[in-house]
Amino acid sequence: MNILLIGSGGREHALAWAISRSPLCDLLFAAPGNPGTAQHGQNRPDLNVADHAAVVAFCGSEKIDLVVVGPELPLVAGLVDDLQAAGIRAFGPTRAAAQLEGSKGFTKELCAAYGIPTAAFARFTEIEPALAHLQAKGAPIVVKADGLAAGKGVVVAESVREAEAAVRAILDAPGAALVIEECLFGEEASFFALCDGTRAIPVGTAQDHKRAFDGDRGPNTGGMGAYSPAAILTPALEAEVMERIVAPTLRGMSERGTPFTGILYAGLMLTTDGPKLIEYNTRFGDPEAQVLMPRLAADLVPALIAACDGDLSGISLPFDASRSALTVVMAAAGYPGTVVRGSQIRGVAEAGADDVIVFQAGTRSEGGSLYADGGRVLAVTAVAPSVREAQARAYAAVSRIDWPEGFCRSDIGYRAVSREAETDAG
Repeated sequence: MNILLIGSGGREHALAWAISRSPLCDLLFAAPGNPGTAQHGQNRPDLNVADHAAVVAFCGSEKIDLVVVGPELPLVAGLVDDLQAAGIRAFGPTRAAAQLEGSKGFTKELCAAYGIPTAAFARFTEIEPALAHLQAKGAPIVVKADGLAAGKGVVVAESVREAEAAVRAILDAPGAALVIEECLFGEEASFFALCDGTRAIPVGTAQDHKRAFDGDRGPNTGGMGAYSPAAILTPALEAEVMERIVAPTLRGMSERGTPFTGILYAGLMLTTDGPKLIEYNTRFGDPEAQVLMPRLAADLVPALIAACDGDLSGISLPFDASRSALTVVMAAAGYPGTVVRGSQIRGVAEAGADDVIVFQAGTRSEGGSLYADGGRVLAVTAVAPSVREAQARAYAAVSRIDWPEGFCRSDIGYRAVSREAETDAG
């Protein structure tokens, strides 16, 4: 079958890597793609994915059997709706269902209606009521932009003054809205479920590092690294997440007439009262996809098709329990602010060995050379029997990449490595 993958990031390179390995995949297109996805299929940078009519026409001309939408923006914009209306099988939620990611307020109201454990919250569209709420609640407190913010629209404020500045910055834009939440305490983890509208199957766990610098310091980013599995999510906790968070979410979406199909990515806080939902994403994470795909012990494509067709009965997506994966994101100087583009990157081919895959994101190829062309540029991913070994392999690979203008954290996976060391000592 012919498959079209939408997107151009590290997540899409990881998905292209997995999809191209399927015996069902005859021809893979990536739009727009990047130099990494070009290793597994045919890039189509000329296809404007924001032009839904053009995407539909492309699917007709190239006899596309399945479209896999990677990023959140096309989902929230309703690309899946338009593809389905044209009779084209598309993996991902409809515009209405993608509100789970596109609107923090929508998700919070769903949680309240269906008893899904989450932080107490209030939603605001005007500055003065939001500031009054902050004064009443105090700090620490969390301020979130209501819409999409590429993983950077959250401020965990340690003081009321910091929270007030975040409120003013977000609500300064016309038509903006925000959510103010209580600050939850515990360890964060990511849980992924594949959904067909009424059923869900678990498809892996991960933990990522959002802050830009070592020790979880600095500004929030889209993610500076991740590892899988998240050992802190025990089988008992996973079962609790499925029962108390995922299942009522699917029920609520179905009862509202907006059934959810695709990947439901739950960002969790593991509190003393049990797992609580921080937020939902409605697609594979980035960089989480880069550690999930190499651990996948099954063909991804049949599961995607089954979800699209509304029947996950008999489908499973097992992961190799004997293998851990860890990815280190290499970013351009200045990220997550204004970045320096155009610097040359050498040594990527040499780094990709010994169970290491270098997934590309913000890169471009010119004259046989590779250049940085974005914020998060590479995701150096290693697999090994333990997180500790995967960490060592990943950083050894990072050292083989010659890119003075890039930077990365040096402590990705430190919690998991420490936990493994304690287990070994015990």
